[in-house]
Amino acid sequence: MTAEPGSTVAPKLFAPLGPTYDRYARLLSLGQDPRWRRFLASRLEVGPNERVLDVATGTGAVALELVRQHGCSVVGIDRSPEMLAVARERVAARGLGARVELHEGRAEALPFPDDSFDALTVTYLLRYVDDPAATIRELARVVRPGGTMSMLDFAVPPARVARALWELYVRIVLPSAGRLLSPGWHEVGRFLGPSIRDLEARLPLERQLELWSDAGLADVRARRLSLGGGVVVWGRRR
Repeated sequence: MTAEPGSTVAPKLFAPLGPTYDRYARLLSLGQDPRWRRFLASRLEVGPNERVLDVATGTGAVALELVRQHGCSVVGIDRSPEMLAVARERVAARGLGARVELHEGRAEALPFPDDSFDALTVTYLLRYVDDPAATIRELARVVRPGGTMSMLDFAVPPARVARALWELYVRIVLPSAGRLLSPGWHEVGRFLGPSIRDLEARLPLERQLELWSDAGLADVRARRLSLGGGVVVWGRRR
């Protein structure tokens, strides 16, 4: 299976998996996904009276982590009504309806005015948009000057040994493990490796950092996590 920029494959693939997404994402990432999300949230400089936009919020994991770490208010937005339904259940179960509001929408055309938020997080997005540069500009648009923005995505490890282990995992272990869970997770296991390689080929990390700078973000930094299998980029709106 190959991944295409802006493909509709991903929403159709992940939408039915909402109820099991967090549990099996943790399992299939060998426990790294929650760690990466915690680090993503920790890059923001916000307080209890500030408002954060969480783009591609999915089941609300990052939104809830933002509230836990910072005590801020969060607006989550995602294109999948199925994922948002799970997020609403999680928010309600934790009694955080006053802190977290959820909306359906697309990252490429955010339904918010300029400078609406004190900070922004975005997770696993760039592989699924047709124009990453325009999308990063759109994300930066809604952050106030001086506000922080952070982004999490998968990556291909740059070191030879780590990459060899990564290739073994995404080619053999991940699809096989997915098959044991369900047909839907088997398809996800087959999809992820090619889609991550595709983003690496189209938009290496160095180019991503340039796009952040071009979008008006300063002090842009990146950290590779878990031998390079994940990467978090963050910066401040000029």
